[in-house]
Amino acid sequence: MTGHDVLVVVLLVAVLVGIVPVVAGLVQYLLVPVHAFRNHLGAAGLYLPRVVVVVPAWNEGAVLGASLERLMRLEYPPDRLRVYVVDDASTDDTPDVVLAKAEQYPGRIVHLRRAQGGQGKAHTLNHGIVHALADDWMQALLIMDADVIYRPDSLRRMVRHLADPEVGAVTAFIREGSGKPGTVSRFIGYEYVTAQAAARRAQNVIGAMACLAGGAQLHARANLEAVGGQIDTTTLAEDTYTTFLTQLGGRRVVFEPAAVVLAEEPDSVVALWKQRVRWARGNVQITRRFSGVWFRRPFSTRGAGHRLSSLTFGGIWFSIYLLPVAMTLAAAGLVGLYFVDPDAARTAFASAWWIAVVAYVFITVSTLLLDRDTARRSWLQGILFPGIGALVVMLAAWVPGLWEERVPDLFGWQLSEGGIEAMTLVFYSWTVLAMLAAWLVRAVERLPGGRWPSRALLYVVGFGPVLCAITLDAYAKQWQGASTQWDKTEKTGRVVG
Repeated sequence: MTGHDVLVVVLLVAVLVGIVPVVAGLVQYLLVPVHAFRNHLGAAGLYLPRVVVVVPAWNEGAVLGASLERLMRLEYPPDRLRVYVVDDASTDDTPDVVLAKAEQYPGRIVHLRRAQGGQGKAHTLNHGIVHALADDWMQALLIMDADVIYRPDSLRRMVRHLADPEVGAVTAFIREGSGKPGTVSRFIGYEYVTAQAAARRAQNVIGAMACLAGGAQLHARANLEAVGGQIDTTTLAEDTYTTFLTQLGGRRVVFEPAAVVLAEEPDSVVALWKQRVRWARGNVQITRRFSGVWFRRPFSTRGAGHRLSSLTFGGIWFSIYLLPVAMTLAAAGLVGLYFVDPDAARTAFASAWWIAVVAYVFITVSTLLLDRDTARRSWLQGILFPGIGALVVMLAAWVPGLWEERVPDLFGWQLSEGGIEAMTLVFYSWTVLAMLAAWLVRAVERLPGGRWPSRALLYVVGFGPVLCAITLDAYAKQWQGASTQWDKTEKTGRVVG
């Protein structure tokens, strides 16, 4: 084999590695229908434990009243539900809101104020958990965010899984619930269906859960005590850390898709970026912290075992964790092949993007059918999730010569060889160009009057590439050792239950 042949093989491997996350996403979606037959409902039962709800609150006066009122209206025995609001030294009217509700519902809502705030969500939660564990009353503990709205039957649907002593924790479906969602919120609404309603169903089937939703974490008391009786304060992903510890201890984590919790999500790219960098950095920390888990023989201190070490779960985790790297490899492989072996480049381009087309159509249709409410609100954002630019590239792979010959012929144009070469290189490197353009979307939004231009640019670039760019930023910040202080997302009370 000549040096040229070796180089071609190396570049083809780069392209192949680049499409692995697409295949992994498709495989995960193929498991979703299996959830109808392989789920935990058969082991669930009528069970109404005494539940303590811990609500961390720092300057949440605008949203807390509605959330507490909805908790009091849950279809759950009033004498088996208590709410501890942990006031993290708020400087707004949060104490007044909580105290008023405590007076309205004596004994059911408790105001716990921390003298020193600002240490982060995990420290705030631990303050409430200490009080919850101080006596034997609590049998299960629910962690939620101050802005979320629980549907009346949500808690009842969650606790039924704790009837199975092998279950340590249960999580719900967090749905974007703003009354008048903007473009970014609609994109997030669609994304949440893919990342929760779909992905967590698949993880139920696999038997390994990546993360308990931060706003809906229900723990059996025994599980809470087994993981140390507190939430980890050394990572930015305390919910994922607890999820892993639960499963490594041999207890199961279950996703309950019928338990729906509504939450307000960011409606600006700048706010989204801040939130997701924190999440992505947390995943970097988790990946390193549990380095001994990946792709190894499952172990456990109990008979139930865990599936975190399985090839399927590890493949799904790293396909998301390393998605920006994979996209870069694919683009580099295609561009390199263009200069080394143009024919091989054309074949690799068409094959890779055909796989992307199949995955895009299947995942998009499945997502929109999986949650009709979100489909009605975010169907356009679902279709344009990869971006108009990516759809143009998909068409280029689907119909060779479309943009180089057929479309120009309609207008009597003829592209020069240089123009065709430039267009081809843009197509081959689009995955990287889109990630780079994501920074432009954020920069434009920060300009005076830049909100609407940034939204137009967001549709062109795509929400998916923006999330990949955020992950790259998280890589960089983690490598630089940037501050890990928890920076909460501001909420304004836009949720309509």
